[in-house]
Amino acid sequence: MIEGKRKVKVRPKVKLAVDVLMTLALLFLMGYQIWGETAHEWAGAGMLVLFLVHHLLNTGWYRNLFWGKYTVMRVLGSAVDLALLAVMICLMASGIVMSRHVFAFLPITGGMGTARLVHMAACYWGFVLMAVHLGFHWGIVMARVRGILRVSGESGIRILVLRILAFLIAVYGLYAFATRDLATYMFLGTQFVFLDYSESPISFYIDYLAMMGLFIWIVYYLSVFLRRSGSDNSPRAK
Repeated sequence: MIEGKRKVKVRPKVKLAVDVLMTLALLFLMGYQIWGETAHEWAGAGMLVLFLVHHLLNTGWYRNLFWGKYTVMRVLGSAVDLALLAVMICLMASGIVMSRHVFAFLPITGGMGTARLVHMAACYWGFVLMAVHLGFHWGIVMARVRGILRVSGESGIRILVLRILAFLIAVYGLYAFATRDLATYMFLGTQFVFLDYSESPISFYIDYLAMMGLFIWIVYYLSVFLRRSGSDNSPRAK
């Protein structure tokens, strides 16, 4: 009985650790020009493993997919989750086709041009959809972080400061999203991605963290608005 309780307590921590590692891996993968092709491929292989583990830990979501009431947030969240699943499959399949290191032993010939375009679009869609996915679960993520850090009680000043900081990050994230032209890559407005090999890793990751923060901020406050307005009154299952 005690062993069973320990497993219940450990599982959320494992899920949080996997989610954090997936987020870090995604950010690493976005910096292809910083780390190089070999590191990019190995990180992609690691992301594949984390992706599989993530879904094994969340099998309950699949079991509950056709059960229960579908509120506005559940419809939106499920659509995003399914879209993210499809994009990640496309991303990993195209990456395996283009692989020159990790999966070079596979007897794959042809399809490089198509795989490159699919990989480019899926890369940026995956980045945006994963940020949106995090936004739907941000309340749960923060609750788990507070539990780990043992932060208790509510501080009005702390909440105000964090909200202002989140807003400023979102504003800068919108600027970075526009200046880095991510929408063009997402919708294949061009067949090539501009990679600045001279850019500082610090400035690169500040921009990408801000863009991630933008979508988390939008979705989190959308969910807060819908719940307070009565449009959504049930928790997400996943």
